[in-house]
Amino acid sequence: MACSTWLHPIPFFISRRTPTVHSNLRRFHRLISASPRLQPPPMEVRAQARRLIAFEKEDEVASPADLSFQEPLKIVEYPDPILRSKNKRIVTFDDNLKKLVEEMFNVMYKTDGIGLSAPQVGINVQLMVFNPVGERGEGEEIVLVNPRVGKYSKKRVVFNEGCLSFPEIYADVERPESVKIDAKDVTGTRFVYSFSELPARVFQHEFDHLQGVLFFDRMTEDVLDGIRSELEALEKKYEDKTGKPSPEKIVTRQGRKAAAAGFGKSRTHEKKASGVAGLIHKE
Repeated sequence: MACSTWLHPIPFFISRRTPTVHSNLRRFHRLISASPRLQPPPMEVRAQARRLIAFEKEDEVASPADLSFQEPLKIVEYPDPILRSKNKRIVTFDDNLKKLVEEMFNVMYKTDGIGLSAPQVGINVQLMVFNPVGERGEGEEIVLVNPRVGKYSKKRVVFNEGCLSFPEIYADVERPESVKIDAKDVTGTRFVYSFSELPARVFQHEFDHLQGVLFFDRMTEDVLDGIRSELEALEKKYEDKTGKPSPEKIVTRQGRKAAAAGFGKSRTHEKKASGVAGLIHKE
């Protein structure tokens, strides 16, 4: 593991091969090294937990079968329908979950990522892992289970994002600069924490995955036009591999946008998106 302990309390993928990311990674590494370990604030956690109880009841609960997996895990690429499927809430915190987390980190490091969500390895549950340094034995390994958004900043920034499910594709996405989240760690302990800059960006990207939202859903039409041919190539790759028609076509998505502010459900989940509104507000 990256440090002697997990922060059991972050993930999005930014490739360590992306030139624009290197300076941010070095700067964030210095901040991580100089800062104390994250400690969940118990009083705030209890207050946040009460607000989330009603919303969580709407989530479908993951069964042991939903959390079963075989090693080695493999990255699921666009346009596999797994990436758009509903992800279930985890209620069992056992050795199998810890093993899944460890295997997700293994895949993340092998593929030069700094973050990964469970649906990206074919497991439709609300789980993500993250290490901003992207090197085993360096930085800190963070795990978020059943994350929820509390607040996000009005200030928004543009950043060049990549995604393991979209190999070698990079493009600009605008998102809030900071975000306050509620989640559980790998033992089931609830905590609240605020992220800013790169960690906030990573969280939002991976949180989108857990909502069935992909990073190109958040791009402007001009930016999307720049990678449209690459997305079409992935669609053809899927058709050639499976012998089935692509479950979605980028050519039909022109003008479609995901929910505002970098959060929310994909268009297939719009009816439920209103249920999240009470938990997300600007600062």
